[in-house]
Amino acid sequence: MGSGAVDVEQPSLLDPGAVAQPQPAAYIGVAQVIVDVPLPHLDRTFDYGIPPELDADVHPGVRVKVRFAGLERDAYVVGRTRTSDHGGSLSPVRKVPSSVAVLAPEILSLARRVARRYAGTTTDVLRLAVPPRHATAERAVLEGLAEQADVRIPWEEQAGDGGAHLGQETLPDPQVEHTDLDAATPRVWHPYAGGEAFLRRLAAGQSPRAVWCALPWSDAGAEEPPHWARAIVAAIQAVRAGGRDVVVCLPDQRDIASLGGALTAAGVDHVVLSADQGASARYRRFLLALTGQAHVVIGTRSAAFAPVRNLGLVVCWDDGDDLHAEPRAPYPHIREVLCLRAEEESAAALIGGFGRTPHAEILVSEGWARSVQAARGLVRASTPRVSAPTDADLAREGAAGRARIPGAAVQVVRRGLSEGPVLVQVPRSGYLPVVACQTCRTPARCGECHGPLALDRPDATPRCRWCGRWQTRWQCGTCEGTRVRAARVGSDRTAEELGRAFPGTPVLVSDRDSGVTAEVDARPRLVVATPGAEPEAQGGYRAGLLLDAAVLTGRPELGAAVEALRRWLRAAALVRPDGQVMLLGQGAPVPVQALVRWDPVGHAQRELSERGELEFPPITQWAAVTGDATAMRLFSARLRLPEGAVTLGPVPVEETGPDGEPWVRLLVRCPRDQRDELGQALAEAVAIRSARKEPGSLRVRVDPERVV
Repeated sequence: MGSGAVDVEQPSLLDPGAVAQPQPAAYIGVAQVIVDVPLPHLDRTFDYGIPPELDADVHPGVRVKVRFAGLERDAYVVGRTRTSDHGGSLSPVRKVPSSVAVLAPEILSLARRVARRYAGTTTDVLRLAVPPRHATAERAVLEGLAEQADVRIPWEEQAGDGGAHLGQETLPDPQVEHTDLDAATPRVWHPYAGGEAFLRRLAAGQSPRAVWCALPWSDAGAEEPPHWARAIVAAIQAVRAGGRDVVVCLPDQRDIASLGGALTAAGVDHVVLSADQGASARYRRFLLALTGQAHVVIGTRSAAFAPVRNLGLVVCWDDGDDLHAEPRAPYPHIREVLCLRAEEESAAALIGGFGRTPHAEILVSEGWARSVQAARGLVRASTPRVSAPTDADLAREGAAGRARIPGAAVQVVRRGLSEGPVLVQVPRSGYLPVVACQTCRTPARCGECHGPLALDRPDATPRCRWCGRWQTRWQCGTCEGTRVRAARVGSDRTAEELGRAFPGTPVLVSDRDSGVTAEVDARPRLVVATPGAEPEAQGGYRAGLLLDAAVLTGRPELGAAVEALRRWLRAAALVRPDGQVMLLGQGAPVPVQALVRWDPVGHAQRELSERGELEFPPITQWAAVTGDATAMRLFSARLRLPEGAVTLGPVPVEETGPDGEPWVRLLVRCPRDQRDELGQALAEAVAIRSARKEPGSLRVRVDPERVV
């Protein structure tokens, strides 16, 4: 990576014809810094002189202030040398806000790998990894350190390699010396083939990697944390027994609360790190990990970059949840970030969930990780009975079988309510989130923006879900009809229907609009919830209904079946093993049968095989380049792809740019082993576009969530 300096005092880098200014003063040394600028072609280090008065404060990892292109900007020092290969004069480091080395070397290395994989810049990744400084929080944390503590330790003392990587062939070897753990610790992993061996290797200081399908049941009392949380705690205790640190990433705050409660019950000290914390709280917890005062960090996406001193294990729970996908550039997925970090720091890895994604299954098929799952007999004994009535089954009920909630489902609910709460999962929130013409069944559209119309209550006027306009004089564009009917039923309407069907039974709605409820007691009640908002029930639900299956499996997305199965499994896992779950709505047969058999591994293997035949992710790596036609033409002309990569398009898309100009999309596909080369090629093309200040808009996203 080249080095230099850009400043109004250094016109030689801004204007090749200008004359370099003489050196303003003698410097003690040269600081190599990464400047926080959004321009891709400036994603490299620059040299700045270190004034004598800042000599003691400028060391690798600290934040500094430098003058860059006429403005004072934040930067990170990533190296210090005596001389510079820059031919012109150097600008000085202007200020050191804090002498704390907030950028650890392993985090810098990880940021560079993530940027290369996702065609981004190092500074973009560092914005995700290092929270803004909060002086009061920093002062409080540093006061808790010993006076002789050196805040430069993260750059001067590297953690050990943590042991050899152990793949599929070596994980289940039972001949590993047993480390002295609490006798109850390995018990939670006993049902899984290779589970106890995984724990023993963690405690022995080794670095096994596992992809884990968790059982939904809990062998503890109703007041105990869920089984999956206690299993992760057992893994954490095994790593801590060997003196190493742990980073755990979970999708949302409810999962954080479950795991945090399990850690507290087990007496394991930990801190929570997430982006939605206040500036002071987040920075304080970040510093606790950086200074070695926190050894177990759990949280959402931002926890993946927690700078623990001696990383021994990274955990990603429910890796298929879309909350693990970073919505900010360069859009990395936390599962991939943690896998890269496990490689960088020779740490163990645990990717777990009730289901299994093709992206996790390919780690097993490649030998990167070992599959950890329970035997079929134990799975059947630990999961509720799941049924999915077919059209032929429902036809036997006559007219009642054509209802959204047929008679068989009513009987399941009634039996469940006789003993406790019953869960009803609905794909959408609201009352009638999608309506259609009463006469011709054509989806109702807004007359202004052509967005879908919805009803908020029975007597409401249709309202556009995109622009929010009330459609007081709506008319169907196909048949000129003026009345609408339900095309999709939401959680509020479902609760209303169930309230009429079961008078006197309390009905609770848990969704984004009505508010998410964390837990309900064991009293009989109906709980209507959208995916991800299902409350836990004390002692488990007695029965469950999963409605409108076709809504989830019929989405025009590559991962629709995988996502539908993941959502169903998470809801069904809340039902007791002696309960019953019924799936309604005629979903796609493959994920439906996978749910009935409770076979997420088989579904992931089949999905991976089919995607391999079609060269879809994760067998291949894809990237989507979206922008206006002019920018796309210039970009594609200079794009130098690795051998074996192919392009598809560009083709028009519905999205428009900031100026309203229609956008087009170019898809790029390459073999999986060329992922980094693809990211680098895309980043280089973007950097050239940035350096030339080409007009138009362009967005590059590697491994996009929606390919089709």
